[in-house]
Amino acid sequence: MNKSPKKYDIVIIGGGPAGLSAGIYAARARLSSLLIERGAVGGQIINAEWVENYPGFNESISGIDLTEAMHQQATKFGLETLVAEVTGIDIKGRQKVVRTSQGDFTAKAIIIAGGSERQKLGVPGEAEFTGKGVSYCATCDGPFFRGRAVAVVGGGNAAITEALELTRFASRITVIHRRDELRAAKILQEKAFAEKKIEFLWDSVLEEIVGDAFVNRVRVSNVKTKKKTVLDVSGVFMAVGFKPNTGYLKDIVKLDDIGTIITNEKMETGVPGIFAAGDIRSNSIRQVIAAAGDGAVAAIGAEKYITG
Repeated sequence: MNKSPKKYDIVIIGGGPAGLSAGIYAARARLSSLLIERGAVGGQIINAEWVENYPGFNESISGIDLTEAMHQQATKFGLETLVAEVTGIDIKGRQKVVRTSQGDFTAKAIIIAGGSERQKLGVPGEAEFTGKGVSYCATCDGPFFRGRAVAVVGGGNAAITEALELTRFASRITVIHRRDELRAAKILQEKAFAEKKIEFLWDSVLEEIVGDAFVNRVRVSNVKTKKKTVLDVSGVFMAVGFKPNTGYLKDIVKLDDIGTIITNEKMETGVPGIFAAGDIRSNSIRQVIAAAGDGAVAAIGAEKYITG
């Protein structure tokens, strides 16, 4: 614990595109700014082998290279970075205290950009082939599977939206769902059932993802008959839900029913001086460009809060 917490104008929690964008804007405004990231700077997008839909790049760029460029840009303007786990936030009037595994830090304003993670199944091969056929974003990675067979795991809105998105690229999409009916909205179900490219493997669970350098098949088991099936696929899209990184925030800011932070269009939470940006906020579209925009809006709002 720091006996005398170091003071900053802005503390940014999370080092993905939203946090990095906020860092660029905050540091350029000559506000003393600290970005706290518990893992690798860059967030979930570093798992993307190629990013093709971020404006300004005629050629594809890897998620790692894109966010590394953002980080270097923010650092150039004076953003400090700390690797630590945020464990809590205390509010003392206009002063906020961010508690971390590396000590406490005070701030006039906080931008929460810790993101949300796709739920992972933890099946053999999932971690090994992430970025090599295993994906958590059809919008991001769908074009890499043009003309190939893929599987989508899940039966809710996220899974069926992913499957419909993949019909633009894949030759065949097999939806693997552990129940005998979908949980997705009826309108999504109607679209999926009408799509010739989409097949359904009911009452089934993914048991293993197999491949060489990249995914080439999956092993599936029927939960009722115990029958084993092998599917030849080049990609597996996991869509079994999102888990926002908001466990330490339940008594601080207002969360929606899935745990994401409720904000207004200025990225303001219900607590003056605390902002949220990117995938961690309610109704995010979970795209890099949107997260970067959120971060800019949050930083501008934080600057106005501090100087106002």
